[in-house]
Amino acid sequence: MAKIFKFEYLLLFAVFVIATCGLIYELVAGTLASYLLGDSVKQFSFIIGVYLFSMGIGSYFAKFIKKNQLNTFIEIEIIVGVVGGLSSVILFLLFEKVAYFQFILYFLVFITGCLVGLEIPLLMNILKDKVKFSDLVSNVFTFDYIGALLASVLFPLVFIPYLGIIKTSLFFGMINLSVAISLCFILQNEIKKAYFLKAKAIFSFLVLLSFFVFSDKILSFSEEKLYGENIVFTNTTPYQRIVLTHQKNDYKLYLNNNLQFSSADEYRYHEALVHPAMSSAVNVNNVLVLGGGDGLAVREIAKYKDVKNITLVDLDHQMTKIFKTNPVLKKLNNNSFDNPKLKVFNKDAFLWVKDNQDKFNVVIIDFPDPSSYSLGKLYSLKFYKALDKILAPNAVVVIQTTSPYFAPKSFWCINKTVQTVFPNTDAYHVYVPSFGEWGYTITSNNASFKFDGVNRKVEDLRFYTYDYHNLNQFSKDMIAKDVEINRLDNQILVRYFDEEWGKL
Repeated sequence: MAKIFKFEYLLLFAVFVIATCGLIYELVAGTLASYLLGDSVKQFSFIIGVYLFSMGIGSYFAKFIKKNQLNTFIEIEIIVGVVGGLSSVILFLLFEKVAYFQFILYFLVFITGCLVGLEIPLLMNILKDKVKFSDLVSNVFTFDYIGALLASVLFPLVFIPYLGIIKTSLFFGMINLSVAISLCFILQNEIKKAYFLKAKAIFSFLVLLSFFVFSDKILSFSEEKLYGENIVFTNTTPYQRIVLTHQKNDYKLYLNNNLQFSSADEYRYHEALVHPAMSSAVNVNNVLVLGGGDGLAVREIAKYKDVKNITLVDLDHQMTKIFKTNPVLKKLNNNSFDNPKLKVFNKDAFLWVKDNQDKFNVVIIDFPDPSSYSLGKLYSLKFYKALDKILAPNAVVVIQTTSPYFAPKSFWCINKTVQTVFPNTDAYHVYVPSFGEWGYTITSNNASFKFDGVNRKVEDLRFYTYDYHNLNQFSKDMIAKDVEINRLDNQILVRYFDEEWGKL
């Protein structure tokens, strides 16, 4: 009886591990696809769908396994550990080398799902003669759901911030293999050719351990191939992958594989973002920056001596920390995070604006492009209505609005959405060599406000000449008509953005 008890709970623990590891592999694939391919909602949706479908396929074929079920279960556990553990390594190394990357991504997800789907019914068949059926089903699904909950909680809070994607998948691959090794030794009298399974499981574990030890070098190698530049800093946060590269005198920042700025020409982008609003505003006492965790917009704002308070809201604490402490980046933003006028809040801007009670004279919005629904909400009608409530009279707001040349629908969708809330809205664009033509929407809650006004100037600018009319003329190929308003419940902007940038 004690032997049956031990056997049952050992395999139920295996169910817990299967559920935890299986969900981790799914989350790793979704996160990696979001980093490399963009549009996190679409990537996670497709991967979850493929994974659940493949689990169904695996569960169906489990009924055909009649002989040596315990051996087969351990074999599958070994294969799951190897495939799931190495999946992130394979995907990182192949991203820039193959044209059919998405096929490989979904193939690995499919194989992992099939194997995990095989395991649960196989375990139930192994235990059906040893445990009462009602207890068996209840216990199996209890351990399965507990494992899934643990994985979903720990993945964003612990594993991604502290291990990163590659080490996380390798770590859980080794956990799968540890279970296989344990079963081989504890149940060696129950399985056939136990020595062969032991050797296979131990060898696989050592392979994954070797990759784990050298994972940082693997990641550096793959990212150097991806970016084609020397990588001087990397960090994986709960929200994004931050990569800083260096080539000659140029530093470039990438977030989730998307270029955010190049030190060679970022001054063009940031001067055009900040100075039309700051120079024309009636009052600049209280300035709000939404996004802009690099401190570069703050650098430009700080040039105006009559600014009394600057508030910066950026979701990612690691982002603002890096730009506050890294010597290269501090030099680039002119130590803007040490400015005594600056207050930093690491919060979701959507929620912060909704809850804030202060009033602002100028708002500089420097969010990343709306490549996902979590970012698209920051360009929505609901967000701009909330923003309107925290503006002082005669306030000016400027928004980075992606490229009117490469993404005219996206550009004019944002502009039209802003026009729905504010009585006075205009648009302008500049040429930034790293990005091409780049656009902005500028607006005010004062219907008679003049954006070409110059109430104040600073002298040490490299690009902006305070001649606003040179910037707000658009050629025919930068105009898009019949665009919809970006509402929170439709997120049409994200679809425009994916459609336009996906063609490039």
